[in-house]
Amino acid sequence: MLRWAWTQLTSMRTALFLLLLLAVAAVPGSLFPQRPANPAVVTQYIQDNPATGPWLDRFQLFDVYSSVWFSAIYLLLFISLIGCVIPRAIQHWKAMRSQPPRTPRRLSRLPEYGALALDTGSPVTAVTAVENAARLLKRRGYRVEVRGTDTSMPSVGAERGFLKELGNLVFHVSLIGVLVSVAVGGLFGYRGQKVIVEGDSFVNTLVGYDNFSPGTNFSETQLAPFSLQLDKFQVQFDRESKTHYGQPLDFTATMTTKDGPDAAPRPQTLKVNEPLEIGGTQVYLVGNGYAPVITVRDGDGNIAHQGPVVSVPSDGAYTSTMVLKVPDAKPEQLGFVGLFLPTALENEKGVAFGSDPDPFNPRLYLNSYAGNLGLDKGDPKNVYVLDTTKLKVLNDRTQKSGGIVLGPKETFTLPDGLGTITFDGLKRYVALDITSDPGQGGALLFSTLALAGLCASLFIGRRRVWVRAGTHPDGRTMVEWALLARGEDHRLAAEATAIRKLLEKEWLARPDRPADNSKKAGAASSGTKNS
Repeated sequence: MLRWAWTQLTSMRTALFLLLLLAVAAVPGSLFPQRPANPAVVTQYIQDNPATGPWLDRFQLFDVYSSVWFSAIYLLLFISLIGCVIPRAIQHWKAMRSQPPRTPRRLSRLPEYGALALDTGSPVTAVTAVENAARLLKRRGYRVEVRGTDTSMPSVGAERGFLKELGNLVFHVSLIGVLVSVAVGGLFGYRGQKVIVEGDSFVNTLVGYDNFSPGTNFSETQLAPFSLQLDKFQVQFDRESKTHYGQPLDFTATMTTKDGPDAAPRPQTLKVNEPLEIGGTQVYLVGNGYAPVITVRDGDGNIAHQGPVVSVPSDGAYTSTMVLKVPDAKPEQLGFVGLFLPTALENEKGVAFGSDPDPFNPRLYLNSYAGNLGLDKGDPKNVYVLDTTKLKVLNDRTQKSGGIVLGPKETFTLPDGLGTITFDGLKRYVALDITSDPGQGGALLFSTLALAGLCASLFIGRRRVWVRAGTHPDGRTMVEWALLARGEDHRLAAEATAIRKLLEKEWLARPDRPADNSKKAGAASSGTKNS
């Protein structure tokens, strides 16, 4: 039973089925939020779907790539490929070292067949004809073996196209290499996200990341001690085209990087699809926006918050949502929710909207709240979401107090003596994706080898050729040859034609001369099995 199970597992059909099954098993990872990428989204999904969410979690559909069933498919595919490739590699090695197969008794039964009759006066004997044919075939890249020279029917066996099977083996070995590389990346790699405002720095430590997804065997010692500082971020918008006016044309982040604490700083430029490579990691530019600089003073006149606040753009005009939590304000904690508009305009009803992505007329439109923000218990909260259900409304468009509208350098006084808020200025920020994948180079190498091996297995033909010569009772030397392909080969007929022309050129002075002319060097007739 074990031998039968091993035979089934290591068959090519099973390997292909497992490869397809692995692709299908990866689909839920795109349909459902994944806990390693964003655990808060998974928690919210389960809360929003109390009937199906817990069941999906039981089947590990929120942890697809580390689930038991996905790992089982992955490991079975790995074992199947190894068990399939190793015996084939041994068999191919033996085939390469062995001699071409024996000459068939009836060559005329093979797919491509041809015959040649030399005149009685030709000096080419049967042995000479076979030796000449071996030399010509060897010149065309065949591995040849002359046999039976001491008999009346000498022959030569030739074979070529071993690179076809070798390419097949390289393809399957490369698949194993890709699996290993992906496993190495999943075990020892990591990925993190960081938002950096102009003038701020980032040091590659765990506490420096906004979001961090480590590999299974990740160790903090793997983090290279590099640092990044965003000096300036520039966005170029289209100002000439009528149909694409205001569309972004280029994003450029000017940065100062250091490979280590004692390394010399060096300026570098980060662009979309042009990542930085530093400390064995790749830094990608994946987002950007505006960060209004805000100062909040509490009811006692103390500064409770001062600095840039990241806003999240929602459209092409960079209309951005903004949330500011001020837990250090006294006597009550403060919270602000609203919009930032780089170029604000108002319609006839007094409703503001963003009209341009450049900051020609920046405005803050905020609502303010007071009360317990729920941050003192230490529970994780989304910095871009403010739960206002248990907070007291201070300012709102729908209330008598009205909403907060601020331009640069303007200050607004909060009701009930709870403090002030000032719009000090404006900065830009970038969102970075920082990844380290130690298996990335191996995956690229093995993917390239797999493609090369696949091309070799598809375009190189495995062919065998036999040439046999003998003496006719009337004294003429008779030569016949045949070709056989391993598998389907639509180019076999062209190869047979090329070999026929070589033989005619070798033995006949002019192949187009009639066979019955006794003064000529010889005559020829050839064709395929169906001719």
